Amino acid sequence: MPKSSKILFTIFINNWDIFYTFHFQYFTMRHEDLFYVLALLKAEGVGDVIAKKLLSHFPEPEEIFKSKGASRSALEGIGKGLFRKLKDKTIFEKAEAELKFIETNQISVSYCLDNDYPHRLKHCSDGPVLLFSSGNIQLKNKKIISIVGTRQISNYGQQFCRNLIAELSPLDPIIVSGFAYGVDIVAHQAALEHNLQTIAIVAHGLNQIYPKSHKKYVYQLEENGGLMTEFWSSSNPDRENFVRRNRIVAGISEATIVIESAEKGGSMLTANFANDYNRDVFAVPGRVGDKYSHGCNLLIKTQKANLLTSAADLVYHLNWDLETKTKPIQKQLFVDLNSEEQKIYDFLFKNGKELLDLIALECEFPVFKTASTLLNLELKGLVRTLPGKHFEVI
Repeated sequence: MPKSSKILFTIFINNWDIFYTFHFQYFTMRHEDLFYVLALLKAEGVGDVIAKKLLSHFPEPEEIFKSKGASRSALEGIGKGLFRKLKDKTIFEKAEAELKFIETNQISVSYCLDNDYPHRLKHCSDGPVLLFSSGNIQLKNKKIISIVGTRQISNYGQQFCRNLIAELSPLDPIIVSGFAYGVDIVAHQAALEHNLQTIAIVAHGLNQIYPKSHKKYVYQLEENGGLMTEFWSSSNPDRENFVRRNRIVAGISEATIVIESAEKGGSMLTANFANDYNRDVFAVPGRVGDKYSHGCNLLIKTQKANLLTSAADLVYHLNWDLETKTKPIQKQLFVDLNSEEQKIYDFLFKNGKELLDLIALECEFPVFKTASTLLNLELKGLVRTLPGKHFEVI
């Protein structure tokens, strides 16, 4: 972050009899814009949708506060009453306080109209105007998946989650979750164990950690990922914040994976958000009768989620190309193959490039089993993916 210089910042808005002076650390024009966006978001009646409408209409955030009748008339659905609320000087006081917190704690801010804003969230109409983050988050050109589930995770759920992330690690995805007990923290831990970037979307400001027992993970998480939130430093982890948090978890990623869930709860809400955003949803099937399998089984039954039994299911449905990975897979010599792997390898060695469905047909395996086996062969450096879901030996 560039060195700062302290300046005097004065706001005088039209003839509204507001003359308010602020002292704060000023960096670039971007920070002046940030100040006005913060003030806008604190105005009564302004949420993400209305704020985006205003910010898209006016070239600079400051102009929203200085605008007159003619420039406002084109804004359908936004009345004069809202603009009168922008005269309240307390919104500027709150904006100043938050800006000081951001600068003092070196918080990164992503603005919905900027290039560094998560591109998938740009397509969510109710996505946050601002995202605050700490750590070392790098989203560009990355595969991003969200993993959610019950706080009462079973041993089976833990093992599945860890195995899934281990299998996906050569693809170098970013693992997103909510930093809660259970599935969330297992997903974050597994990502860190495999040196994968992981992002914790939290339901409060970055001046605190919730749950407090997870504070011990923050340093390592910020070294390879970080914390992200839409909430200001004045926000506590209130119940309603978790629902808002869940839409970010769903919206920021390419796909949402549910590992163990009851029929109701935060994980199911996240899956619904993902469906609303036209994201892929995957659910891990569980034993009939188990409380924390009901949600996943229901998602699969109602066709709101794809069945997920291994990393190969995810790779197949998302059409991820292993050749774009950043972690190279070296071809192994004297590799031990099981019978399924050997049969598929021999078929490709004899026939050359073939389509996934044809490989499954000729080798007499289900498609999902063939996809899983091909992934294992790719991880062993024996097979590679070609465009159009074709495969060939290396």
